[in-house]
Amino acid sequence: MSQPGWPAAAGPVTVAGGVVRLRPVRLRDAATWSRYRLNDEDYLRPWEPSGPGTWESRHRATAWPSVCMNLRNAGRRGMMLPFAIELDGQFCGQLTIGNVVRGPLCSAWIGYWVARELAGQGIATAALAMGVDHGFQAVGLHRLEATVRPENDASKAVLRRVGFRDEGLLRRYLHVDGEWRDHHLVAILVDDYPDSAVGRLVRQNRAQW
Repeated sequence: MSQPGWPAAAGPVTVAGGVVRLRPVRLRDAATWSRYRLNDEDYLRPWEPSGPGTWESRHRATAWPSVCMNLRNAGRRGMMLPFAIELDGQFCGQLTIGNVVRGPLCSAWIGYWVARELAGQGIATAALAMGVDHGFQAVGLHRLEATVRPENDASKAVLRRVGFRDEGLLRRYLHVDGEWRDHHLVAILVDDYPDSAVGRLVRQNRAQW
């Protein structure tokens, strides 16, 4: 079953690292997803919510089919939009728009990760901007929010570049890496820009259409 903005793709947007696109996650992403997740454990684990079992057990290639099908099922129900981030046609991370709420709230959260070896090349920023534009234009949302640990300077910089604004501190908000951690709440509204988040990056010479 299709939902507003799902299934769909977004992009391309060109940045220093290459050509970035968003597309739905696929079962055949398993090997690359697992390789990045296992190799980048020390890079990713300090920022991601705790889960059952060990990091290795949750991120083996054999774990991906269940993860992927759960994500896609949530997409078909209109609860979530689970995207793969592609760089030059190759899987390099994920972006998810989740907890989609309609009605008077018309809001969702957005989260993302990109492989460590590709950090600092504008890929996460481009993917986030495309996700924001898709959430507002195709999904029809009014508000997107994200949470980020105060220590995560790289992710805070990505969010600022796309235009998210700080809305306050959530004390001991999520269980991350063995403890309950504080998070900053940031958000962006559909009327924050006259055109788009990607357009903002283009004007800043951070990206090209």
